[in-house]
Amino acid sequence: MSTKNKKFYISTSIPYTNAPPHIGFALEIIQADVLARYHHSLGEDAFFLTGTDEHGLKTKRAAEKTNKTPKEFADEISEKFRKLKTTLNLSNNDFIRTTDKKRHWPAVKKVWLKLKENGEIYKKNYRGFYCADCEAFVTKKDLVDEKCPIHQKKVELVEEENYFFRLSKYSQKIKEIIKKDKIRIIPESRKNEILAIIRQGLEDISFSRVKEKYLGIPVPNDPTQFLYIWPDALTNYISAIGYSKNSERFKKYWPADVHCIGKDIVRFHALIWPAILLSLNLKLPKTIFVHGFITVDGKKMSKSLGNVINPFELVKKYGTDTVRYFLLREIPPTEDGDFTYEKFEERYNADLASGLGNLVARVLTMAEKINPNNKIQMSNQIQNSNIKKEIDKTWGNYKKALEEFKFNEALIFIWELISFCDRYIEKERPWEESKKQKEVINNLLLAIDEIAKLLQPFLPETSEKIFKQLKTKKSKSLFPRI
Repeated sequence: MSTKNKKFYISTSIPYTNAPPHIGFALEIIQADVLARYHHSLGEDAFFLTGTDEHGLKTKRAAEKTNKTPKEFADEISEKFRKLKTTLNLSNNDFIRTTDKKRHWPAVKKVWLKLKENGEIYKKNYRGFYCADCEAFVTKKDLVDEKCPIHQKKVELVEEENYFFRLSKYSQKIKEIIKKDKIRIIPESRKNEILAIIRQGLEDISFSRVKEKYLGIPVPNDPTQFLYIWPDALTNYISAIGYSKNSERFKKYWPADVHCIGKDIVRFHALIWPAILLSLNLKLPKTIFVHGFITVDGKKMSKSLGNVINPFELVKKYGTDTVRYFLLREIPPTEDGDFTYEKFEERYNADLASGLGNLVARVLTMAEKINPNNKIQMSNQIQNSNIKKEIDKTWGNYKKALEEFKFNEALIFIWELISFCDRYIEKERPWEESKKQKEVINNLLLAIDEIAKLLQPFLPETSEKIFKQLKTKKSKSLFPRI
């Protein structure tokens, strides 16, 4: 299949509408955007989905605190997540809400009824520990001092009659799928984590909650219960592309090529979701890419500490591409990373102002000086084999890094090319008149054109600015020093 006809379907998780976006989710959605833009640049038909999860206890309780109905509250928060598209310059094609009764609810109902028909759902009394922040039941052995290990909050003891899904039935099958990388989990440490969970034995899981205690989609044919998060939220990946009507869009894009998610929800995507899909006889996602958490000055982000970083405010102060660059370059793609304003500004001044911005300004200033009003015809060929070799090497390393989801390494390779150009300037001294002056500046202009192409998935706005400046040969500061 040529890349022209090849599809690439990537999704993010759908965050809860209990609080506005923070930079942890900004990282995830920017990572997904880079992959979508990169695959689009390869000539593939890239489809990029995000959205919001508006059901569950978290949204219900958050709404109660503000004296708003859950719908009013979810509408407000969901709109903030939708606005990330403009603020972070995202290329997502669609945005799905779990309150969408036209697209999402019919798909969820279809999933439930098929699972029921296949004998996967049954009713039983249940008693277990529940973490409202996780929107999940937690086993006793996972608790730390009677608290959820992720949110460090006391769990609630819940006892009620629910519908259950026969997850245990798929234990062996999922083990083989994960082991043989039929669903590739990145990084390897997360794959090993899932295999360890399977070895401990998978238990059937609650798939509904009592209506009075929850907020969600009513269970088909049983108005006393709401569907629990997993058959509801996970279904967004197929509801948005028309699963309920088995549309052409669904046939074209499913299965997902990449689910981009945080480390706290790996088990749901690597265990529950594949089991649902196996029962529905649908294809499995190809890759689950898992990022870590962002701490702030070494501490976990939390409202009580007042250290939640708002991406809208960050962009307002520093600009979209600066925020995109920091998160992709400074935060390891699959591990936890730390944010501080000091690190942020250091990275800005060193890499963007003194590195990329300085190179573009220097070369364009020299080009304008020796060729005012573009009177001299510049060559469109690089006439230096070392520069050509360096550019080819950068492209090779860059593509390999992106295929492996190593965003920071791809950026390191681009900045190595920037440094190479700086060394070439110092060696050739093109500000001095010589026979090679025009050729050297021409080589540098063409190298900057390649740098702008490399930057397109990462810093789309900056890339566009560079292309415009190369056309006019007029330099305008890309990143003024802080």
